[in-house]
Amino acid sequence: MTVIEYPRNRSPRAALDKGELMDVILHIGAHRCATTTFQAYMRDNAERLRQSGTVFWGPYRTRNGLFKGIVPNKMPPLRKNLQKRSAGRVQINLDSCAARGAKRLVVSEENMLGSVRQNLRDKALYLGAGERMARYAQAFDGRVTDVMLNIRGLDLYWASALGYGLTRGRGVPDAEALDRIAYGLRTWRDVITDVSCAVPGARLWVLPFESFQGRPDAQLRSVLGCTVPSARSDVRLNATLRLPQLRRSLPRNISRKLPKGSGRWLPFTERQTAALREAYADDLMWLTSGADGTAWLVYDPDKKPVGQTPPTTNRTRGRRNDQDRRMAGAG
Repeated sequence: MTVIEYPRNRSPRAALDKGELMDVILHIGAHRCATTTFQAYMRDNAERLRQSGTVFWGPYRTRNGLFKGIVPNKMPPLRKNLQKRSAGRVQINLDSCAARGAKRLVVSEENMLGSVRQNLRDKALYLGAGERMARYAQAFDGRVTDVMLNIRGLDLYWASALGYGLTRGRGVPDAEALDRIAYGLRTWRDVITDVSCAVPGARLWVLPFESFQGRPDAQLRSVLGCTVPSARSDVRLNATLRLPQLRRSLPRNISRKLPKGSGRWLPFTERQTAALREAYADDLMWLTSGADGTAWLVYDPDKKPVGQTPPTTNRTRGRRNDQDRRMAGAG
């Protein structure tokens, strides 16, 4: 397997007193991919991580005015140069963090990529990801060294997103909406390409939800390449509600449209599900083959590779080329 060497993108302004440089790692989600669990793990272990040189900024900080104005909203700005003010605020905090001796800064904020609400309105994955990430890269003054992106099987991602929309008043999608989602042309490959173009000097790490769900410590260790605190195995935050919970949380006129059962709400037909799964399989194949040099697919660090003697999966008695022979029984 060929290892892709990513270029370093560091600014001398972020130099430490000892002449070292601080890594700036952006964890941009995506939503519905155990991002909240990762952020809770980082907060719970903030002090231990700080002792090893890793500082964490999460939503409690980024949504408390730090990122305000980086991406302009539809309302007219009340002050001039709002974006420059925002960038200056971020850079002051970066300099302060580096001056205190941090070796690496992990910033976890899934809203940098976009929002679930906008995805549901567009019926597509993060259409504005490229422009948004370019604005954040500019705000960080070119100091971003790494970007972490979680992806998930498209059928389950959209099922989770639609369930999220249900609890926030969006209602049950009709057949046309589900068709637009299932047979849309935009997949994770497009999101990855947009992010890579927006932050060209950073290494883009892609971590599949299927490998890292409920394992934020393995996720962090894979990117940092060092020992990190262990995570609790029973923590699952902001998980998708199951059908009974959805029914109880929705008005009667909406809950009656949901299918019976106690499992996960799966709104897609078999054909739609197959199309979404095929698209995700194509994305993983593209990532496995190198992603055109734009990203690096992160594998499970705890999964042991096959040795020189692969395990035998054949459970049939006898030799493979002589299946009809049987050992003579006693007597």
